[in-house]
Amino acid sequence: MVGVSGEPTHIDADDYRKALGHLPTGVVVITGHGPNGEPHGITIGSFTSISLTPPLAGFFIDRNSRTWPLIAAGGSFCANVLGATQGELCWRFAKDHAEGSRFAGLTTSASSNGSPVLPGVVATIDCTLHAAHTVGDHDLIVGVVSDMRVLDATQSAMVFFRGKTGDAHVA
Repeated sequence: MVGVSGEPTHIDADDYRKALGHLPTGVVVITGHGPNGEPHGITIGSFTSISLTPPLAGFFIDRNSRTWPLIAAGGSFCANVLGATQGELCWRFAKDHAEGSRFAGLTTSASSNGSPVLPGVVATIDCTLHAAHTVGDHDLIVGVVSDMRVLDATQSAMVFFRGKTGDAHVA
């Protein structure tokens, strides 16, 4: 592999992941509907604001994801901002479920764009798919923000730090 400067890079992927694990990231579950109307969702640790005018948000997704293409086919998605105590939802949507639905046993509502809203989330951010750009082994997904709601301002958001979920509460 050649680095940005043209020099060969010799960065071990596990060491890279471990070093960047010291940088806390927010945790969301991206939800949407597949081509047949079935709900889909996937845990993301890279969701971020991209632009205020126009309002754009985005995230990075592994190009080998089987879930993202199903959501993308619907043309819109909802970022469900997880609360610090929602570890079960984080891991449920992070694990690859070959059988059954990640939504089994959950009571969801609908966001303004019709995407599933998970129970007890801190906030939701609805987006219309705007662009996808290949960056390394991931795609940068960019969405135009069409609606957002804070559902529980008293709850701390979840962060991912050193391989574990935690609390983003700031006094």
